[in-house]
Amino acid sequence: MSFEFKNGLFKFDFTDQNAILGVPIGAEFNDIRKRYMKIARVLHPDTCPFEDKEYANQLLSKLVSPAYDKFSKESSRAEYFVILAKQQQRLAEDSNKIELSTEAAQKVSTSGNYEEVYKTAVSELAKEQYETLDRTLEIIGELSELNLAYLLRKKPKSAASGSAASPTPTAATNSGKDKKKTPPAARPSARNTLIEQACDRGESLMASKNYAKAISELKEAIKQDPNHSRSHALLAYCYLEQNQATMAKIEANKALAVNPQEPKALEVKKQLEQAASKAKKAKDDKAKGGLFGNLFGGGKKK
Repeated sequence: MSFEFKNGLFKFDFTDQNAILGVPIGAEFNDIRKRYMKIARVLHPDTCPFEDKEYANQLLSKLVSPAYDKFSKESSRAEYFVILAKQQQRLAEDSNKIELSTEAAQKVSTSGNYEEVYKTAVSELAKEQYETLDRTLEIIGELSELNLAYLLRKKPKSAASGSAASPTPTAATNSGKDKKKTPPAARPSARNTLIEQACDRGESLMASKNYAKAISELKEAIKQDPNHSRSHALLAYCYLEQNQATMAKIEANKALAVNPQEPKALEVKKQLEQAASKAKKAKDDKAKGGLFGNLFGGGKKK
């Protein structure tokens, strides 16, 4: 099954990954990851609420996951931004020839506060994008039309810098004497970047309840850095979901030893404590029941 789009940036032979995921151009990667995980839960066969699970799975495997891969892999993300920047420059040259077909896109093109109008419109469409699959492709086209309108309004930057649609504030730089460079010590190492990407893949697998593969992915991350708190925390959550409480506790403690505020580890710890409390209460209730049963419920001697 193949999917074709003729609206927005798609009609310029550009695969609009932002439109497919329903995130605005310039979105932070953390927001992109959360959006992908939300969509994956809806489309994955194990959690899909729709009758046509095969179609939903096709959307996930052929559209959504490849789009997310473009952002989750550093090299692919950089390439995407460069191509998008070049696309924006071409659009600027031919802006007088481009017609916008949707009312929302036309509003972006004429509004004074176009960035706020654009982000609001994207957010509203994204809410409906994967709610009913009969309109999913249509909405992707409408989102791409919004992206087209946004790029026409936004001043193009150098395509070589790849910053026209950079999702992180650090990608934007000043010019001339005011230009600041990030100190080498503040830049994440290549190894740390790879570990974070492994964690992102692990979370994506967790979203689709593929815990076995997620565990494998996270263990590889821990091999690279045994003191990476997020890796241990996510691994703890995987073990918790597979009812391996002892392993979950071990990994959560390792995460918290490195970072006492690690969110996922704290969540696992809380769930383990609640489960232990319930088990203790059930044990106490059983013991009391046995005691009172012996005292008051025993059979009478005849």
